[in-house]
Amino acid sequence: MSQDAPEVALTRAELRAVAGFAAACARPALARFERDRPGDPRPRAAIDAAQAFADGGERTTALRDAAWAAQRAATAAREAGQPAAAEAARSAMAAAGAAFLHPIARATQVAHVLGSAAHAARAAELDGEDPAAVLDRARRTAGPVVAGVLRRYPPAPAGGGRVGALVRELDGALR
Repeated sequence: MSQDAPEVALTRAELRAVAGFAAACARPALARFERDRPGDPRPRAAIDAAQAFADGGERTTALRDAAWAAQRAATAAREAGQPAAAEAARSAMAAAGAAFLHPIARATQVAHVLGSAAHAARAAELDGEDPAAVLDRARRTAGPVVAGVLRRYPPAPAGGGRVGALVRELDGALR
């Protein structure tokens, strides 16, 4: 590892806690996606895969594939003019991807921990709701293990548009 990005020690239990947190953040947003895109199972499958890992399953190619499938569902929703559904699907993608948090102390890794919550908050905002309520629920859900993992990384970086701002807001609340 380079000096500017030392390794972060992560246990399997900590990775499972992060994935469980991410799945819990994404699950409420799923209703937004399924309302606009009924019959597309990809985001639900990604959240279920993240939860299965959190519950003791293995990190497999199927989990990674579920994350990419949710990303493709987000693209399809965006292209169909359904931005809230697209953000909800990205929340599901981030949930499945959380199991693959890199043990490198880079600020960009914060989005792997908090991206699911931030995309869910953005989906709510695009539906005319207050994203603060989603972030507050995520803050209450995080628990000490997730907050402890988060504190091992540098603060969330600048940029990333509105979702990046939501990541930074939640990051600040959890540190």
